Amino acid sequence: MEYKELIRMALDYRKRSYSPYSNFKVGAGVLFTSGKIYGGCNIENAAFGPTNCAERTAIFKGISEGETRIEAIAVVGSLEEYTYPCGVCRQVISEFGDQNVKVIIAKSEEDYIVKSMGEILPGTFTKVDLENNNK
Repeated sequence: MEYKELIRMALDYRKRSYSPYSNFKVGAGVLFTSGKIYGGCNIENAAFGPTNCAERTAIFKGISEGETRIEAIAVVGSLEEYTYPCGVCRQVISEFGDQNVKVIIAKSEEDYIVKSMGEILPGTFTKVDLENNNK
């Protein structure tokens, strides 16, 4: 997989961010195992609780279209510092992926790092884990 394609999508969706409260724009591009890619941006709300992160927006778009497994995800927030997925997004990524999902944390197409889900969220708790523990 060419990571730059996912990063470009994340950069594009970052521009679509609705973040009038934090002024912190985030975009994401998610590659599912089917080969389809979905993008998302963060969407804030005055009540803050209903706010949705870019990663979850993109993942939920894919899942709602019938996708089931994530292969990789790119995240772009700050263009000066690496922006990692929040804890909630890490849990959602792990729900629809595994410890090998590639997480591309980017500032630009040329400046990025790649981590696995296992590196950024060790010891996951998912439906698959529950099923394996009940055997």
